[in-house]
Amino acid sequence: MMTDKSLADVIEGFGEDASPTLTVGEMLEAFESRAFGAMLLVFGLLNTLPLPPGSSTILSLPILFLAPQIAMGADTPWLPRGLVEKPLKRNDLRGLFKRLAPIVRSMELVTRPRLKALFSPLGERAIGVVCTLLALVLVLPIPLGNFAPGATVAVLALALLQRDGFLALLGYLMALGSGALLFVSAHVVVIAVRKLIGVFSGLM
Repeated sequence: MMTDKSLADVIEGFGEDASPTLTVGEMLEAFESRAFGAMLLVFGLLNTLPLPPGSSTILSLPILFLAPQIAMGADTPWLPRGLVEKPLKRNDLRGLFKRLAPIVRSMELVTRPRLKALFSPLGERAIGVVCTLLALVLVLPIPLGNFAPGATVAVLALALLQRDGFLALLGYLMALGSGALLFVSAHVVVIAVRKLIGVFSGLM
């Protein structure tokens, strides 16, 4: 039987639970039939928060596994057993869940089913494809490179959950922006490296 709890309530519960650990499998079970979209939403939002270096690589793994399954039209999510059963220290996550819950609550209040034609089987797969590409960016250790793709995954995930076509269109625009930002960042890095090489060459 599906819970009547909102996504924000479920996320808030993760932080309030007294048990010392939380697994990805427990999160999947708590989200029930909403697991695909909810997991993408949570891990997308987690990637927008200021986290220690390398955290985005770990937190993007569920997205990298789940998004391709949406792209292939899977009905139920699958994750490797090692990832499902890996215990996470709840104390390390309580603050994050506390910050996420009001964000998700606000997002749920302003979204509703619109432009449902965008959520045909083909439309849902398109969201899966875009989120997969964004996850490939998230796993890369790019300094400050996790915010834009993480936020985009979260927006597309909520669009999928709420069947909000306007939100889906916004997500697609954000995906284009994330791609452009990544291209510009990579170009700047290349120019900087070339200048450094030129400086060092002049000193030799």
